[in-house]
Amino acid sequence: MHAPDAVQRRCAFAIQAAAGLGIDILFTEQVPEKLGPTAPGLLSLLPAPVVLPKTTFSAFGDPAIRTAIESRPTEHLLLCGLETPVCVYQTTLDAHAAGLEVTLLSDCLGARRPDDARVCLDALTRAGAHVLPSETVFYSLLRDVHHPFFRAFTQLVKQHAIT
Repeated sequence: MHAPDAVQRRCAFAIQAAAGLGIDILFTEQVPEKLGPTAPGLLSLLPAPVVLPKTTFSAFGDPAIRTAIESRPTEHLLLCGLETPVCVYQTTLDAHAAGLEVTLLSDCLGARRPDDARVCLDALTRAGAHVLPSETVFYSLLRDVHHPFFRAFTQLVKQHAIT
């Protein structure tokens, strides 16, 4: 993957921000016995991470994952992870087909070939997905400095700043 450390660092930020805001988090893994599991450092950010393996490229192609998403009151997905031109792309299209809004956290996405990722993100934007940096999304969810999570969030921003 291109810039794997940066993607993992930004995913850690997004996981902690989402958890702090009380957003449900679900990890999916593409054939983990062959491609490897989710980075342990990311899983350790949650007390009881929900991790579901899959063989389908779209998370919605896997019945257990689809049920896990549909069993929650879900209207909008925030997606991060690998690989933008394959799993992220197909999951986004299938989420839209299922009637869900999707925001792709642009700084939390990885790809082997960045040019392919850019083309796919452009196509997904035209298809109705939102593509935004994670800080933009989470500040939008906070809306106000008086939000109870605001101070902790600003500490996360500082902690995960890329220098």
